[in-house]
Order: sequence, then C-alpha cells, then structure tokens
Amino acid sequence: MDPDELSEFFDKQLKDPNTAWSVGSFGAIAEFMRDPDEPVTFRRHGTARSAVTARGGILVDAQIGSRLIASESPTAEAWSHRVAVCLPQQLCGMNRRFELTEIGPDVEALRSEDRRGILFDLGLGLLQVDAFVRISDPAAASALRRHVGKSVFAADSGAMSVILDANPHRVFVSKLGRVEVFQRIPPPDGKSPEGPHTHVLPKLLANGRTHAATEPLPGDWVPCVHCYPPHPIRDGQGRSRPFDADSHFVFQAMLERYGDAKRVALKERVISAVMAGGEPFAINPDGDRFRRATARVALRQLQASGVQSATLAAWLAAYDRGERAEDSCV
Repeated sequence: MDPDELSEFFDKQLKDPNTAWSVGSFGAIAEFMRDPDEPVTFRRHGTARSAVTARGGILVDAQIGSRLIASESPTAEAWSHRVAVCLPQQLCGMNRRFELTEIGPDVEALRSEDRRGILFDLGLGLLQVDAFVRISDPAAASALRRHVGKSVFAADSGAMSVILDANPHRVFVSKLGRVEVFQRIPPPDGKSPEGPHTHVLPKLLANGRTHAATEPLPGDWVPCVHCYPPHPIRDGQGRSRPFDADSHFVFQAMLERYGDAKRVALKERVISAVMAGGEPFAINPDGDRFRRATARVALRQLQASGVQSATLAAWLAAYDRGERAEDSCV
C-alpha cells in the first residue's frame, strides 16, 4: 500500500479525538483514546505519526508492505467496526520472549522524560506484539529483577505483585506502532479507567490467536495496530447515542475502500433488497463464514438508521434471530 496514503489516513484519524487505537493481540491489548478537549501533542517521525496526552500516547508507522483492512462484526446488541493496520505473517514477528526479561532504557519512548525508564518484557510470547512495563523507580526495578527468567504467571513468581505495587507505564510495541499507557493499573476487582488502559487476560492468551475469531482478516495478514473510527450509535466510552449518519457514511466509505470487496457487494445487495421491499433470499456461506454476519450487520444498521421498509422485520427474523456465539465480538 502507498505509504503516502497510509500517512494521510493516520494524520486524519489521529487528529479526530473520537477515534480510538490499540496495539495488542487476542488477550493482551493496550488502548489509546482521548477526550475532545484534552491537550494533545502531535509529532511526525519520518514515516511515523504520534499523538501524546498526559494519560498515554500512540505512534503509528506507515511502512512499505503494510495495508489497511476495514471490517465490521455483529455484537450482542449492535455491531463493531475497525480498521486493522496489517503486515504479512512472515513480516510481523516480534521477539516472542516467554519469560520476564529486562531490556534496558526505553530510548524510543514517546516523551523524552520517559527515555531513562527501564523496560521489562512481560514474556507473553505473542507473535506480533511485545508487551512491556516501563519502570522509572530504581527500587521497583530492583524488586522486579528478582523475578527475571520466569513466567509472570508462574505460581512462584512475584512479578505481578511488584508491578501492581509500582504502577509502571505499560508499553505495547509492534512493527507498525506502539501504545504507551501512563494511567494507574486498576486493582484486580476494579474497573479500567476511562482513557488509555491495558488488558492482559491469561485465559484468552491461552488460545494463541493474533486477533478475535470474529474479525474477518485474510489468513496471511496479521493486525499490528487497530484504529476505531467514530461509531454511529456508540460514543468513545461505549455509551449509546442517537444514530449519527455522518459517522456511518464515513466508515462505509472506509469499508468500500479497504474492506473485502465480496462482502461489501453482498452488503449492498442486502440493503438494496430491503429498501426495495424484497423478501429475504438465501445467503450461502460459499466458504466464507462471515457472509451471514455481513448481512446481520447490514440489517442492524438499517434498523438503527430508522429506514422504512415493509420487509425489514422479515429479514431480521430470518438472519438476526438465535445469533450464534461465534458471530458476536469478544
């Protein structure tokens, strides 16, 4: 994909305060988002772009060989959408350490004052992302060094206790970007703070997936960064809002430009049939298990937008009843 087109996409989305970002894998993710009135610093670093606030930061790199893949998925009640910034599987690999490992100063930190902080790789062994904590307190760094060489999930490792006590920055890095989270880590029974935060979920990590099974990506492409443009019926905190036609139109244009052409064509066919008052027709999986999910998303979007159709209810009854678990997003 043309790096200039990628850079233009990144510039536009980074400057939209309602766009969220993430770097991670299935079971371990760092998310970046900001409030519309929150102070932010934008910078250019060659082919890369960054945005940093007092709560966290994101850097994305428009490298040759990467591509954007837009997609939608049904959720329990509505739908989700995203644009994945991907590399071929053979090019996306990171260090894949499986034990806690001290790396040294974070010389690539987004803020100059953080570059003396010591990175410790958590050793999650993920394909496309290295997950670090960055510790600036010498005493906390010394305490964590005692657990280097073991899995942070081992029964005899006290690494997680040290990390929870120290509340270090979390830094998730892929070949195409990094997210840094400066906010405190919530307690095990606490709620993630609004704004930038991380999740590390051992049960999901055990699946060994690079992304959720509900995200329709070609088998040889791996997401290294995710971008979440404004959603038509959800605000940045996931709360319901009235249908926003502008946000819907903008993402549909992204889907047409960066999505799977066959699924986009199927979606257009379903919408045309519903708008014309046509009865439901059979949608063959045709080797693509996401085709029915595509129809479900189209129908939910029509319903959310308030369109008038004599047969929309029949379509919903045919394709949006008894939703299977694997068709909902995690």
